[in-house]
Amino acid sequence: MKYALRWTMSALSFVLLLTFGSIAAAEGPNDPAPVLNPEEPNGMKVLFDNSHGQTAGQSDWVIDGAFSDFADALVEEGYVVQEHRSTEPLSLENLEDFNVLVIPEAQIPFKTPEQDAIAAFADNGGGVFFIADHYNADRNFNRWDSNEIMNGWRRGAYEDPTKGMNIGEQEAMNGVESTDWLSEEFGVRFRFNAIDNTIGDDIVPSSEAFGITEGIGEVTIHAGSTLAVTNPEIAKGIVYLPEGLTEGENKWNNAVDQGVYFGGGTDEGPFTAIGKKGDGKSAFIGDSSPVEDSTPKYRNEEHGETKRTYDGFTDADNGLLLVNIVNWLADQEDYQAFSEVDIPLDEPSPILDMETPENSSEPENEPWRKPAEGYLWYEPSTFADGAFGSEVSPPKDIIYNIETPEEVPVDGTPFEATITLTDMEPGQVIENAEMQIYLDGGKAVSQIQNEDGSWPGNSYGYQSIGILEADESGEAEVTVTMRVGNGASEGNANIRLRLGAGNNVYTKTIMLGAQSVSLEYSEVIYPIAG
Repeated sequence: MKYALRWTMSALSFVLLLTFGSIAAAEGPNDPAPVLNPEEPNGMKVLFDNSHGQTAGQSDWVIDGAFSDFADALVEEGYVVQEHRSTEPLSLENLEDFNVLVIPEAQIPFKTPEQDAIAAFADNGGGVFFIADHYNADRNFNRWDSNEIMNGWRRGAYEDPTKGMNIGEQEAMNGVESTDWLSEEFGVRFRFNAIDNTIGDDIVPSSEAFGITEGIGEVTIHAGSTLAVTNPEIAKGIVYLPEGLTEGENKWNNAVDQGVYFGGGTDEGPFTAIGKKGDGKSAFIGDSSPVEDSTPKYRNEEHGETKRTYDGFTDADNGLLLVNIVNWLADQEDYQAFSEVDIPLDEPSPILDMETPENSSEPENEPWRKPAEGYLWYEPSTFADGAFGSEVSPPKDIIYNIETPEEVPVDGTPFEATITLTDMEPGQVIENAEMQIYLDGGKAVSQIQNEDGSWPGNSYGYQSIGILEADESGEAEVTVTMRVGNGASEGNANIRLRLGAGNNVYTKTIMLGAQSVSLEYSEVIYPIAG
């Protein structure tokens, strides 16, 4: 069988690429779910779950949002790709028309009937792809992380899955029971480790991985976990992290325990694994970062701010691996266990005592911080405007424009820059707008003239552009006088507008030259919260 993408990926450096998302109208679980149809159908269908908190916090794991690169790549392969939305528990009937179920980083636990439906779907020939994350990734503050949800039990709360919850939360958890479900049904557990910015380059040969790893050299992990193989008859690792991982170099900064359990390598467990269950199959990856892209759709349900997501699908060989996995999951074969085919079986992974359900404990009290006042993870009526589940659309995006000379002089000659904002609320006032010009690498080289005509001495960097107040049409404009110095030379630079520290709303590439010639007009849309 051949596993190949019919699309191209540009190589991106191993850095965090963030962007502001597009904004959707108010949508929720009762609205029609999106469906992506291929031009050349292969006769198979993939369902992405969006009924277990997949848009909580900064996550946006939907096929027309921050999982759209993955979804689009599957459409290119010929799959019909659809989102599952519902306020009712996931059932076998929901799955019967599909070949593959993708479960992106769930934040709301599966009830026992849902677990039964997923297991039955695989037993009957379906493929299930579990996408988890690291421990302490509780995005909706319900005390359950995705790894715990996939496993079927909560760390330090095996005897009581609602430990610490109020009455409303307990009611929402009705039907959730603690079991070692994933291990018992699929032969793996997601670990609670948290490994950051590491390359998985220990790749099982294609001949021992059903062709899935053909062409795969590196897979990235940005704060994620590995798996423990508990039943090698039905589970097998295909991508591992290197040996010699340490807490000092590879542990995620916010990990609440040692973060690295066995020093990497085989003992740390696979970062990506596959499984055989009945007539069907399974696959697992311990991080959402390799799957996501930088086009989130919804606002944060807790506070309504725009989301920033990682552009990981095009990192390394991530995208190719993910599509190969789905191709394998969709291909139904007649063996029931890996011991029936000619591939090496794994050894069971070593297990720390704290990873045994009954012996586990919470390293720190959960949730990891107190949520915003009024936000309830189980009650969509408390969600912020523009979040999935909210009935109110987000505020309209402000459009930011900057006019600068085509060539900005580097010899200290003053020049004008005009900042225009449109689509504001009439009478809206912005008092914290600041701007600077900086070189690649971050060195600030600009000053903004004070109202009295003086300059800010030897100070370079972000400086106020004054007060912006929208007129009746929702437009505000201000022109400032600037100059460039601080050792700048001819070449490319960037001009950036921000609304307070850290809230960058517009960045534009400009040319530094000997003299100014004409004005260049550019436009971009970036949403801001509020």
